[in-house]
Amino acid sequence: MLALVVFLLCAASSFSASPKGVAAGPRLNNNQLYKFSYTTEVLIDKARGSKEGSAGYRISSDVDVNLVWRDPSSKDDQLIKLAMSNVRIEPVSQRSEKKNILHGATTESVLGKTNLAALTKPFLLHLKNGKVKAFYSYWEEPATIKNLKRGLASLLQVQLNTGKVVENDVSGRCTVEYKAVKGQVTRTKILDTCQTAETGFTTHSKVLGVSSKASSVTVFTLEDGFIRSAVAEEAHSLAVNARKSTAAKVVSRQALTFVGKEVGPVEAAGKDVAGVVKSVDTKLAAVGIVAEKVKSQCKGCPSLFEHWQTEKKQLEPASLSKATAPRSFLALIQSIRKASKDEILKVLKSASKTSLPQVVDAVTSSQTTASLDAMLEFLNFTDAKGFVLQERFLYACGFASHPNERMLEALLDISKGKIGSTDIKESVVIIMGALVHKLCQKGGCDLPTVVKVKKMILDGPKSTKEESEVQMYLLALKNSLLPEAIPIFTKYTESEVGAYCTIALTALQRYDVKLMTSEVKQTVNRVYHQNRRIYEKNVRAAAADVILSSNPSYMEVKNLLLSIGNLPHEMNKYMLSKIQDIMRFEMPASKILRKAMKDMVSHNYDRFAKVGSSSAYSGFMAQSADVSSTYSLDILYSGSGILRRSNMNIYGGGNGAMLHGLQVAIEAQGLETLIAATPDEGEEDLESFAGMSALLFDVQLRPVTFFKGYSDLMSKMFSMTGDPMNVVKGLILLSDHSEVIQLQSGLKANAEFQGGLAIDISGGMEISLWYRESKTSVNNRGALVVTGNITVDMDFLRTGVEVSFETEAALDFITTVQFSEYPFLVCMQMDKTTFPVSEYLTTYERLSSGKSIKSRKGRKMLIPGSEFPLHQENSNMCKKVFDSSW
Repeated sequence: MLALVVFLLCAASSFSASPKGVAAGPRLNNNQLYKFSYTTEVLIDKARGSKEGSAGYRISSDVDVNLVWRDPSSKDDQLIKLAMSNVRIEPVSQRSEKKNILHGATTESVLGKTNLAALTKPFLLHLKNGKVKAFYSYWEEPATIKNLKRGLASLLQVQLNTGKVVENDVSGRCTVEYKAVKGQVTRTKILDTCQTAETGFTTHSKVLGVSSKASSVTVFTLEDGFIRSAVAEEAHSLAVNARKSTAAKVVSRQALTFVGKEVGPVEAAGKDVAGVVKSVDTKLAAVGIVAEKVKSQCKGCPSLFEHWQTEKKQLEPASLSKATAPRSFLALIQSIRKASKDEILKVLKSASKTSLPQVVDAVTSSQTTASLDAMLEFLNFTDAKGFVLQERFLYACGFASHPNERMLEALLDISKGKIGSTDIKESVVIIMGALVHKLCQKGGCDLPTVVKVKKMILDGPKSTKEESEVQMYLLALKNSLLPEAIPIFTKYTESEVGAYCTIALTALQRYDVKLMTSEVKQTVNRVYHQNRRIYEKNVRAAAADVILSSNPSYMEVKNLLLSIGNLPHEMNKYMLSKIQDIMRFEMPASKILRKAMKDMVSHNYDRFAKVGSSSAYSGFMAQSADVSSTYSLDILYSGSGILRRSNMNIYGGGNGAMLHGLQVAIEAQGLETLIAATPDEGEEDLESFAGMSALLFDVQLRPVTFFKGYSDLMSKMFSMTGDPMNVVKGLILLSDHSEVIQLQSGLKANAEFQGGLAIDISGGMEISLWYRESKTSVNNRGALVVTGNITVDMDFLRTGVEVSFETEAALDFITTVQFSEYPFLVCMQMDKTTFPVSEYLTTYERLSSGKSIKSRKGRKMLIPGSEFPLHQENSNMCKKVFDSSW
C-alpha cells in the first residue's frame, strides 16, 4: 500500500503544473528517468504528390530524459539531460529493394561511426518557465548532428496557458501562438516572423516570381500536466507564379511519445547552471538553440571547368532555340555560384568564340562577387572589337534578378572610364537606369551609389546638346521609373526633336496613373491637339496613348473624339481603331468613352466612317488560372502608304501584378521621296530614318538603327537582302529564388527555383520600288525552362525533388504593304508555330558512399500553332494582298 501511494505521488508531481495551477511549463521530478520514443522524418515531393512517389527518410531513436538540477528558489528553472540511443534510419515510405537506397545498410554505415557516436552523446537543456534558456553540447560535433539535437530539444519547449509569445528555438526567433484546452496544448509557429542568420533572395517581379506557403503546428497531449506525446508537423510549399503546377513541397514531422519511467540519477548540487554544467562535463558549452549553418561538401562533384565541358555543346548558337540551352544555362549558373574568380576566368578563356557570349550571360547572371570580378577582369571596354560580349554583359546586368549596389557601382566606374564603342557607352547608362529601378524596388534608393547614379541621369539631359546623349539619358530615366523624372519627361514631350517627344511620352505611359498630375495631363493634351506647335503623327499617337491610359476625364475623351476628322487621313483611322479597341477589350478608359460617345456631335457617321490602313488591336495570347497573356498591335502609316510606326506589345498578368514582357517598335520617316509622295503636315523636313526599339521584361534596351540619312538609305536599299537584323539574342535568367528552409526537426531544406530563357528577337524592313511594296517583320524565337529544386542534405544522406517544365516557341509578326494605289493594301500577320510543352518530376537520393538512386517521370504535350486574330478589315485586306501577289 505504501509503494502504491509513493507511485501515485510521483506520477502526480512529474511534468505537472504548480500547486496553484499556474506553472509556466512541465516540471521533471528528481531521481526519475523518463523514457520516450522519438521519430523525425522529412518528405519531399511535388506539391500535389503522393507519399509513394516522394523522397525522404525517417530517423527513429529512444530518448532518455532526466532532471540534472533545479533552482531551489524556482521549480520552473530546470537543467535537463537528454540522451538518444538505438538510432535507426529508414525510408519514409515502403519501397522495393531496387528503389530503397538504404537497403542492406546499417545506421552506422549510413551516418558514419563518428556521427553516430556524436548523435548518441548526451546533451543538456536549460528550461526556465517552459522556455529554452540555453542548449549545451560540444563545439567539435558536426553542425548537422547538433541541429538534430536542437530539433529534439525544441520539442520540450511548451507553455501551459493560452497566449502569443516570441520564442527562440531551432528555427530561429519566432512568434508562437499557444492554445490550451483541457488535456491538450497546440503550438502554432508563425514562420514568416522567424529571424535567422541565413537569408536568400528572390525575383522582385510577382509575375515571374515564386509564391510560398508554410505552416508549423505542434500538438502536446497532457495528462495531469504530464506530457504523453508531442507531435509536430511543418510544411513548406513553393510554386512558380506563372505556372502553379510547377511546385514542390517539403514536410517535416516529429513525434515524441512517453513510454515509461524508472529510477534515475539524483539531482546534482550547485548554486547556478554554469557550475552544474561544468561539473557534468567540462567540454560542454552553450552552443545556442538556433540552428547553425551547415556547409555542404559535395564529394565527387565535378569542378566548374569539368561541368562546363559537359554543357558547352548545348550553349552553341545552333542550340539556342532548343530547351537544352536554357537548361544547361541554369545548371551552369549553379556551378558558377560555387566557384572562385580564377575558376570562372578559366572557363571564360577556354570557351569557343561562338559559345563565349552565352558563357558571359551565365557568368553575369550568377550575380556573385566572384562572377562580377571575373567579368570585369575579362572584358576590356576600351576595345570596340569586344562590342558583342560587352553588350551581352550589360544586358545580363539589366535583367539581373537580385542586383546589388556593387554591380551598379561597377557600371558607374565603366561609364567614367574610356569606352571604345559609342553604342556600349549608351548601353551602360541605359542599363544603369534599370538597376536603379530594381534597387529602389528593394528599398535601396538611398544607397550611396544609387544616389550618385540618380543625380547623373536626372542631370544628364540638360548637361549635353548631343542628340544621341540626350536620348541616352532619357532612356536611362525611362528604365529607372523615378518619380523625380516625371517633370523632365513632361518638359521633353514638347521638344522640337521628335525622338525626344516619343521617348518622353512612352516613358510617362509606364508610370502609375496616380503620378499623372494635372500639369502632366495638360502638357500631353497640348501635344496631341498641337496647341503650341505642329508635331509628327507618331508623337501625337503616343500622346493619345498616354491620355487614354491615364484615367482620362470626360472632357479629355470628348476632345479626342472631336479631333477625329480633322487629323491626317491615316491618323484619323488610327484613332478610330484605337478607341474601338479600347471599348472592345474593356480597357479602363472604355467606360468614360462610352459615356462621351452618347453625344452625337462627337460620335457620328462622319467621324466614324473614315477610311485608311492604320490600326490598333488587342487580344489574348493565353489565359489560365495562373497567368493571362495579352498582345497589342498598333500600326500607323503615312499618307503615302509607308510605315510610320509599328508597335507590338506582349503583357503578362498574374498574382495581382503586370509585366511588360516585350515591346518591339519599328519607326520610319522621310521615305516619301522614294515614291515621289508628299509628306504629311509637320513631317516635310524629316531626315530619312528607320530603326527598331525593344523593351524586354520591363527593361528598355538600346535602340537599333536600320539606316539614317539619304545616302545610308540608298546604300542599304541596293544591298538589302531582306534578312532580319538582330535586336537581342542571348540567355536570360527570368526568375531566381533561393532560400534555406530551417525545419523544426533541425534539418535544413534548400530551395532553388529558376527560370531560364533563350531568346532571339530580330526585325527587318524590306522595300521594293519595282513592285511598290514594303514588308516589315519582327521574329521572336525562344526556349523556356523553369526548374524547382528542394533538397535536404545531411552530409551523409542527400535527398531531393526537382519539378520542371520546358517549351520551345516561335512568334512572327509580318506586315506587308502594297502602295501602288490608294487606299493602299496592308496585311498584318501574327503567327505562332506548334510548340511542345514538357513537365518532369525527378526524385534523387545519394549516400556519402556514392550510392545513388534517381527517378524521373514526365509528360509531353503539343500546343497547336495558330494565327492570332486581328480585326476583320485586316483579314479582308490580306486576301486582296495575297490574291494580287498570286
